[in-house]
Amino acid sequence: MISRRGFLAGTAAALLADATGPSFAQQTARTRVIDIHAHWYPPQWLELVEKEAGANGGRVERNARGNMVIVIPGLSVTFQPQYTDIPSRLKHMDQAGVTMHALSLTQPMVYWAAPAFGLKLSQAFNDACSELHLKHPERFVGLAMLPMQAPELAVEEAGRAAKLPGIRGAYMSTHVLGKNLDEKMFWPVYEKCEAVGLPIFLHPTNTLGADRMGRYYLRNFLGNPYETGIAAASLMFGGVMDAFPKLDVVLPHAGGPFPWLLGRMTHGATVRQEVKDLPRPPMEYKRRFHYDTIAHNRDILLDLVRLVGADRVVCGTDFPADMSDVAPVPTVDKLTELSAGERDMILGGNAARLLKL
Repeated sequence: MISRRGFLAGTAAALLADATGPSFAQQTARTRVIDIHAHWYPPQWLELVEKEAGANGGRVERNARGNMVIVIPGLSVTFQPQYTDIPSRLKHMDQAGVTMHALSLTQPMVYWAAPAFGLKLSQAFNDACSELHLKHPERFVGLAMLPMQAPELAVEEAGRAAKLPGIRGAYMSTHVLGKNLDEKMFWPVYEKCEAVGLPIFLHPTNTLGADRMGRYYLRNFLGNPYETGIAAASLMFGGVMDAFPKLDVVLPHAGGPFPWLLGRMTHGATVRQEVKDLPRPPMEYKRRFHYDTIAHNRDILLDLVRLVGADRVVCGTDFPADMSDVAPVPTVDKLTELSAGERDMILGGNAARLLKL
């Protein structure tokens, strides 16, 4: 009997095999494919975690396979090799027809740490991304980690990171230690990112309602997209998107519920006093955001493109998670209702514009 892990690995391999024939090679030759949603733990970042996390609010262990595990309040994260190893990543990218990864951390990020250590962890990640970019300038850029638990330090690091070779954006959780992203304490960070031209890529962590979503992997299936919706709505209703009109924000997982609830929120804005100060109807904010392609369904992705425009959708995979899209080029090329030019924009052109490549 094949194990679940074996079944998943076999399925992924089959999908990749389907995507690597001659027609696939012809498809990828037409455009540079840029994956804006790809996670990486640099070895030097892991070394810093292992060395100093114990004195900064975390506990480091090793599991039965020898993988490092960090335990912090409310979260335990195992650092698996596929999140770290660059040669195997490059091989996978080549098989999938992906030219470039825009690299970001994933859980536990850095907000759990005391501010000084959070800054140190952020700098270690950002420096590692820049070093990797210099080694592989056509394959990797970085999305800078910022210690948002100390906004004044985040502002400083955004300014520093923006000057590093290969840093092309900033990376934030959908909330910061339970605080929604419209809190005024975070506005100086948005001001800095706008000033230095760093688009912000959001990603969920420590999802709301996780205590009710322990079964059936609902914490990921539902919790992660819900977090994205809360973050986007907070930025919209809280005035951030109006205060910083040149700030680009990318929503993961195809925007979660946010694009599909814009009609409901637009109606709500006409009858609820809580949002009466919003200067425009919520539906008019749909193009103030960008959305990645991780919908895992052709019709839903096509509906998203029709709703927000092909120029607001960017290729993303969530590599190397088991919830990733292992064949992003066929995902986009199945949208045959779009023109070849529109599909090229989604696969790489929009990301190249956002990341100033």
